Amino acid sequence: MHVLGHLTIEEFLRDYWQKKPVLIRNAIPGFTPLLAADELAGLSLEGEIETRIIVEEGRTGPWEVHKGPFTEETYRGLPEDKWTLLVQGVDQWIPEAADLLEHFRFIPSWRIDDLMISYAVDGGSVGPHYDQYDVFLLQAEGQREWRIGQMCSEQSPIQKGPAVRILEEFEESDCWILNPGDMLYLPPKLAHYGRAVGECMTYSVGFRAPSAAQLLERAADVILPQLNDDIRYADPDLRVQKSSAEITADAINRLRTLLTEQLNSDAVMAEIIGQLMTEPKYPDDGPDTTGFQESWEETADWLPDTTLCRHEHARFAWHQDGETIRFWHQGEMTCLTPASQPLVALLSDQRHYDGQELINLCSHMDSRQLLLSLIAAGLLYTEEEYGDPDF
Repeated sequence: MHVLGHLTIEEFLRDYWQKKPVLIRNAIPGFTPLLAADELAGLSLEGEIETRIIVEEGRTGPWEVHKGPFTEETYRGLPEDKWTLLVQGVDQWIPEAADLLEHFRFIPSWRIDDLMISYAVDGGSVGPHYDQYDVFLLQAEGQREWRIGQMCSEQSPIQKGPAVRILEEFEESDCWILNPGDMLYLPPKLAHYGRAVGECMTYSVGFRAPSAAQLLERAADVILPQLNDDIRYADPDLRVQKSSAEITADAINRLRTLLTEQLNSDAVMAEIIGQLMTEPKYPDDGPDTTGFQESWEETADWLPDTTLCRHEHARFAWHQDGETIRFWHQGEMTCLTPASQPLVALLSDQRHYDGQELINLCSHMDSRQLLLSLIAAGLLYTEEEYGDPDF
């Protein structure tokens, strides 16, 4: 399904991605919500699912935040208008929601974070704010008014008091009302303000955008175990200084070279990204990993007659470094031969797999071992289990 309307993928990436917003009318014609409002509320009663309710005019002040899990009594105590339920990571629990994310793979799949669904009564909103990441806002049911404003930064003033980050200033530049199937793309740090027109549901497709601090922390985790005390600061080109205590530009350049040399490896950089971007969103709620690993002969006996699905919690990515294929899943790396490249590309690029096609791609031992290990770990399950995976 093409979700960019009149735009080609190339046009979208060139003109809009991380540059400016774009409204796509009828992005998914005839779109039907994946679940009803009461079913969404039912998810918020579950302890393992991340949920919030934001009440604009709360008892304790404006933009009051309640964190789940909730109870039926919670909903009976809410006002008639101006509140919003937010359910994070719905794709982790609803297979059909995970399938919806497949339509956004024109962005590298390791960048996709999750699908959040918001339900709002009339006037419901989370206030004027900005996000640090890209987001597609798909209208699923009812209508929502979206206003967009200025580009923001860490210096943009935030209201004091509310538990959510509400902008003190909002400079409106455009305003649209979205109907079911319409979609709005917003780049990072663009101020936006959505408000429900009657009851509505909106689906938010968010993306992972690790901070420099997160990347440096992971870089240290990857590089430090590989270093030894022989790699040290050195200055064989040292020259006489007017002040012996001065840290000169030459010293700074030597230090910069020493540090950047440790990062000057495609394998190291890929490991940093591969680990960080394939870590599960909710590590404690993944698939059952106690499965018994069958022999290849046993698996090859039943696999041709079925379809496998990638588990909703599974995250895959890969990189080819010379004669090594590095495949990441759930933050862990497996090294394979180049013969496994077609298999890892298929596993990473799709969510549903024809069993016979998988067998055809497993003519080598490391490909077979990878497939067997993913099945035993519960990261791949049969189509018969679709809609009721083993969490």
